[in-house]
Amino acid sequence: MQEYQRGQILLIVVLIMVTALTVGLSVAARSITNTRTSQASSNSEEAFSAAEAGIEQSLALITPAPVNGSFTNNASYKTSVISVAGTSFAMNNGSPILQDQPADLWLSTYPSYSTQFSGNFTVYWGKSTDVCNSSPATNTMAALEILVLSGTTANPQISHFNVDPCNARSVSNKFTAIAPGGGTVSGTNYAYSTTIPITNGLFARILPLYAPTNVAVTGCNAANTVCNPLPAQGTVIQSIGTSQDTKRELVTYRYYPSLPSEIFQYNFFASQ
Repeated sequence: MQEYQRGQILLIVVLIMVTALTVGLSVAARSITNTRTSQASSNSEEAFSAAEAGIEQSLALITPAPVNGSFTNNASYKTSVISVAGTSFAMNNGSPILQDQPADLWLSTYPSYSTQFSGNFTVYWGKSTDVCNSSPATNTMAALEILVLSGTTANPQISHFNVDPCNARSVSNKFTAIAPGGGTVSGTNYAYSTTIPITNGLFARILPLYAPTNVAVTGCNAANTVCNPLPAQGTVIQSIGTSQDTKRELVTYRYYPSLPSEIFQYNFFASQ
């Protein structure tokens, strides 16, 4: 065998070894990646389950309160509870309220109907980009129907307020026309607002019509110069589940019960 042939054989052997090593490293890297992905998925599921357990533990209490705990798989949870109350807050925790789906506002302390709210409360809603259109498919501007119960539980009085920022529509539906001029509540800008004076308030129901919309309320007059705190509406429960280095967060809302719609509608129509 010639010397140059021996060199070729050595080169072929080296190439084969390099190829085998490359394939081996690729397989090992893929295996490590799959293991990490599987572990991360398992940790995520365990953290999510722990967060759910935290929510359930807080809700199991008569009065929701912060709790924490752990499991044998080293997963753990920790919850925080925030009361929805104060002089201003977003309804539905900042999520849009669907068309024809009412949002309820307690104007007295649940469940005793004590400490009734008196003063002005202002409702904010809508965006500056909302469009009023006769076609339901393209209309994004909501009108509001607001029902307010006040007085005493033995002799409640109901007041009815209909407001609409769409001038063309308010001509036909006979709602009170609202000019642009909203405000900012909890860092969110709203295009429209209406202020309602209340004496000995018990409960209010806010119903978006024609389109869904974000709604916020304040216990203030239109100029925000006089404000009174609104009663508590319920609680927001935040739960953080942890497994290894993975964390998952869940948020749920526990608002106070609503009055039956049938009672509201019966009182409203009976007063006509």
